[in-house]
Amino acid sequence: MSAYVHESAIVDDDVVLGDGTKVWHFVHVSSGARIGARCALGQNVFVGRGVRVGNGVKVQNNVSLYEGVEIEDDVFLGPSCVFTNVVNPRAFIERKQEYKPTRVRKGASIGANATIVCGVTLGEYCLVGAGAVVTRDVAAHALVVGSPARPVGWMCRCGVRLPDLPSATCRACGLRYATSTDTCKELI
Repeated sequence: MSAYVHESAIVDDDVVLGDGTKVWHFVHVSSGARIGARCALGQNVFVGRGVRVGNGVKVQNNVSLYEGVEIEDDVFLGPSCVFTNVVNPRAFIERKQEYKPTRVRKGASIGANATIVCGVTLGEYCLVGAGAVVTRDVAAHALVVGSPARPVGWMCRCGVRLPDLPSATCRACGLRYATSTDTCKELI
């Protein structure tokens, strides 16, 4: 099995596309990018130089992954969500040496039109609500909404909101969690 690349897409030299990955209409994948297996890059996606994308990632239409963004496995990036790579950009000042890395951990989901300011880490299985503006790190399993984004609850690995209890069981899949004001940990 190999990757599918639509005829309108541009994939530069020195790019790795994993097995089963689909690169759709008007996508540009820049030199040095590494895209894992079973990924989908929707229409009008841009992947910058050296960007790393894990396996099973879904990148919806109109998303730009700029240099410095790292996406782990099984992440969902909603339509038109935005990543930045410089805190205080100016058109007339080059600040490439000031790029700040942004990490999106395994299983995280970002809603449509959310903005992720550079230099933050989004924890495993967190969910960033549509239109949120993330200006600081997001804890694993946290549900954050608003501008600036604030935590309002916890999410199960399966994507269902957990009850607001110190010991919560997912009503959909039965996984159990211990939660506090700052953390959510899966119980074995």
